Amino acid sequence: MDPVIVVGAGPVGLALALALGRQGVPTVVLDEGTDPEEPRPARTVVLRPDTAAAVERLGCATIHDEGARWTGWRSMRRKQEVRRLPLGGEDPPSPLHIPQHALTRGLRDAVTAQPLATLVTGGRVDALEQEPGGVTVHTRGPEATWWRGSHVVGCDGARSTVRKLLGIRFPGRTAVERHAVATLRVELPWPDEALLHRRPPWRGAGAEITARPLPDDAWRLDWLLPPGGDLVTPDTLVARVRDTLAGWCGTTPPYDLLDTGVYTAHHRLARRWRVDRAFLAGDAAHLLGALGTQGLDEGLRDVDNLAWKLAHARQHNGSETLLDSYQAERRTAVAARLRAADHVLPSVRGGGALRVRLPGTARGHEGLLTDAHLGRGPLGAPPAHTHSPLAPEPAPAQVVVATEPGGPVEDVQVTAPDGTGARLRDRLGQGRLLVLLIAPGTGVWDRRHWQSAGVMPRLDAAVSALPVPAELLVAEAYPGASAHTVLLVRPDGHLVAAFSGVHPEELYEAADAARGGDTTAATPSDSTADVN
Repeated sequence: MDPVIVVGAGPVGLALALALGRQGVPTVVLDEGTDPEEPRPARTVVLRPDTAAAVERLGCATIHDEGARWTGWRSMRRKQEVRRLPLGGEDPPSPLHIPQHALTRGLRDAVTAQPLATLVTGGRVDALEQEPGGVTVHTRGPEATWWRGSHVVGCDGARSTVRKLLGIRFPGRTAVERHAVATLRVELPWPDEALLHRRPPWRGAGAEITARPLPDDAWRLDWLLPPGGDLVTPDTLVARVRDTLAGWCGTTPPYDLLDTGVYTAHHRLARRWRVDRAFLAGDAAHLLGALGTQGLDEGLRDVDNLAWKLAHARQHNGSETLLDSYQAERRTAVAARLRAADHVLPSVRGGGALRVRLPGTARGHEGLLTDAHLGRGPLGAPPAHTHSPLAPEPAPAQVVVATEPGGPVEDVQVTAPDGTGARLRDRLGQGRLLVLLIAPGTGVWDRRHWQSAGVMPRLDAAVSALPVPAELLVAEAYPGASAHTVLLVRPDGHLVAAFSGVHPEELYEAADAARGGDTTAATPSDSTADVN
């Protein structure tokens, strides 16, 4: 079986190899470098609850050992606290903050332990050829090699070689925001809580400072720099650190400066994310990062979306509609995120009133920025694929629940027919559709009784007859769902449809739509038109 060729061994490429391996698909990961990523404490990533859960499912141990969960979020303006939001419960859950090198190391260790993944270092891709039955990729280096695969995915960053070889344009905006960054070990007045401080009152503070905790009393501090400002020298950065700590603590406390840097946010979006058997993901497909948005979050969502579709295409002769839906869904979602950021950026950074109509903007600048940092609202929430090509036609038995069709499902407690209990999120990413029956009271019944009672036998038969592999689960409750509601969920956790009871024909049609319809593989599209 030809592997999927993954170009790039950053977090997105490694996560894709793990996600495909979990679904029985072999991969070759081509890493241009020869050494693991150099530790840089100032280079950290924030993973929202959904993407942190996805990384955990892939077996990345470092998110527990070297990541921090915040216990709260504070917003301040000048000398006043505007808002304090406790974190860590069900709503809102806490993001995960981790050094990027620690995340990469954890994913790399998991790839090494994955028997279906092969990590190859020291080879730079310089050629890519496609034909109806597969792709070949050439790497140059000490041992120049041609690699044969079924598909290729460019996860090779903002300067993606794969994207350039495919001739895909990458338009956008350069240097949307710049931040001076420092990671230090220090005691601050709000341990384990993140802080957004706008218009700090001390001289030279700038417009905005963010403080986000890491393990072992370490903090990452970000200072928003003015557009076109001077270069940040080591002396000016140290002065910022000392003045900021004195402003928060009264006097400058003892601190240990671990690392510094300057972070520049660019906004770009590739015109196409698929050309025949070649795909783009992560920074190769999009760049974003202003106003608290997180580019790696979106890259990991690319992985969740693409992995099950590639696996289904290989193992079940999936349709072109299924593979095309990756670009249709993910590019649309990222484009919406970039549009939202572009709309609110002038007012948030310029201090004017919000003049755009976006969900959540009525709460003002602080509320919008808080949501962006915490993974909520128009700048941070997981996307809903409401106009997906995989959406089924409306049917009489469909009902409305708290999750709209195409949206990410809630993480409720579920029970499998064998009696195993788990969270719904734990059953994702295995290449199967999930069929969830809402049956109050089953948690206290003996499994032998409820398996053969009520609608279960008929539903079990309907699930067995679906055109794709599916797993039947039972939950006591789901937000907005009444008893005997049946939810059909995609392998990446997005709701296909909800039904009032067991309707085998409509359930089959919805599952057929979710797999892209006819499984007879068509010839890959050779259109070269740009997607607007």
